Amino acid sequence: MTTDKQTHGFQAEVKQLLKLMINSLYSNKEISVRELISNASDACDRLRFLALSDEKLYEGKSDLKIHISFDKENRTLTISDNGIGMTHDEVIQNIGTIAKSGTKEFFESLTGDNKKDANLIGQFGVGFYSSFIIADKVTLKTRKAGEDKAEGIIWESIGEGDYTIAKNDKEDRGTDVTLHLREGEDEFLDAWTLKGIIRKYSDHISLPITMTVEEEDENKQKTTKEETVNKASALWRRPKAGIKNEEYKEFYKTVAHDFGDPLTHIHARMEGTLEYSFLFYIPEKAPFDLWTKEHPTGVKLYVKRTFIMDESDKLLPRYLRFIRGVIDSDDLPLNISREILQENQIISSIRNTAVKKTLDHLEDMAKNKKENYAKFWKEFGAIFKEGVVEDFPNKERIAKLSLFSSTFDDKNTQEVSLDDYIFRLKPNQDKIYYITADTFESGKNSPLLEIFRKKEIEVLLLSDRVDHWMVTHLSEYKGKKLQSVSKGDIELNKDGTNKNEDKKEDSIADKTHEELTKRLSTALKDTVKEVKVSQRLTTSPACIVSDQNDLDPSLKRLFETAGQKMDTDKPILEINPDHMILKKLADEKDEKQFQAWSDVLYDQAILSDGGQLKDPAGFVKKLNELIIALQS
Repeated sequence: MTTDKQTHGFQAEVKQLLKLMINSLYSNKEISVRELISNASDACDRLRFLALSDEKLYEGKSDLKIHISFDKENRTLTISDNGIGMTHDEVIQNIGTIAKSGTKEFFESLTGDNKKDANLIGQFGVGFYSSFIIADKVTLKTRKAGEDKAEGIIWESIGEGDYTIAKNDKEDRGTDVTLHLREGEDEFLDAWTLKGIIRKYSDHISLPITMTVEEEDENKQKTTKEETVNKASALWRRPKAGIKNEEYKEFYKTVAHDFGDPLTHIHARMEGTLEYSFLFYIPEKAPFDLWTKEHPTGVKLYVKRTFIMDESDKLLPRYLRFIRGVIDSDDLPLNISREILQENQIISSIRNTAVKKTLDHLEDMAKNKKENYAKFWKEFGAIFKEGVVEDFPNKERIAKLSLFSSTFDDKNTQEVSLDDYIFRLKPNQDKIYYITADTFESGKNSPLLEIFRKKEIEVLLLSDRVDHWMVTHLSEYKGKKLQSVSKGDIELNKDGTNKNEDKKEDSIADKTHEELTKRLSTALKDTVKEVKVSQRLTTSPACIVSDQNDLDPSLKRLFETAGQKMDTDKPILEINPDHMILKKLADEKDEKQFQAWSDVLYDQAILSDGGQLKDPAGFVKKLNELIIALQS
């Protein structure tokens, strides 16, 4: 009995996704069946976990399964499960809306090119909405386990602007999804075709997937029986030697809800004091919401093939959150909770081994499959570098695997390792030099690099947000200290120049320009800590640097962007007295003009460093006045 039918409009993003599904993924229609079976499997897994503490949820029927049926006359295909089911509000939340951070931004990135958008949708995850690729109407009937049959729900939509939802009596718990097939989709009404799809995409699912098949005996009498189509063997527990690469790929698509193939996989079975298996995948493309706080870790925990939980940050550290897959333990209790995970020594041991095996695999890939490693780094490098901060025991290994841009080739792509840098060190060079900047271009063009470029000393160009934190935790690598080119005094005497001669020349320069630095210090006393002659500059008039123990300006800006108010350390202004502007300043007798030139000089240095001016209009006004004064 159906009551209280209501009509709701889809969330704007759902409408857009439905349209793209139909247009962009039509060439791979089989994923509709794969995704619905995967959702059904998840629903059964969740019921099995919840029933560990409340057996009444089984309602006297503990055999979990997925059933596929079709009706040729009415042209419908139905995927049913007896899993957890949904309430009225859960149906609206799970189907009527997309509750993912960054969804709006994701859709704004779509181009309208069906082929390109299909790949992006794969990163988003297709799920239930893929039903509309082959169906012009979808009917969903569901009832939450433990609820009265009168609390059943029926949901219907033709995949356009809205859907209807109403209460509907349902005897059995779980969910039935019925696809009313579009014209021309009769292949999904054929038992042989459906079995092929199930065996191709869902053979590994540990629940039985059944179909009602019709048989004819020797007397041509027709009978029907329920047949289990899949092997129902957990792929991750099978010996690696007996698993085909295609099987690995299809399992990935199910566990990751991804449209494409994985970049690589890591499969291990540990036996001894503890027994456990894990099968990890690194996706080829980063999911759209990878940088959001709500992004799940992606690894599911099983105990003796029984699903326990997912999205636990105790299974893998956060810097490996791009990994998808499963961990299955024979030693954990079935009733383990998220709270117990935090203190559990078995989980700690599994986690340590999983991290080690993952780093081993990445090291092998970096050495022997450089093209694949470059793909990995492009998608996940900025996240992987978080491990230098998070994972102290493996800090050195993570640093070794990390790639950067550098002045060696000035490429925006990160291809330089710390070992590459050390291999190219100048004779007697004892530091690894780097610059942190808001953007790659800002770092590459910084005036702070001028002396390094002149002396052909390589500098790492760090512009990922994580780089600012990474260098605060990586003070040295293989005995070489990491040194920012924007902090403290830079002594390049050991790097191919005469130490005593350089110091002598610096001392003479300081005395020669002492009056100019004093006048500038007075003029800029409210904005700078000190004015000094620069050893860094060769062509620019001035630059901003920090004391060795002060926060880097780019890191300070990052904190401020995140809404954290920072105590303002006054910077140091370094000047190049050989520059025409500084020569003009040294000869300027008019104190008002000197002040104006000093302010413009400082503001230029701030802009060159990637900072923002407090008074841009004032800067432009002063600059214009000085240009006019020079011409008159």
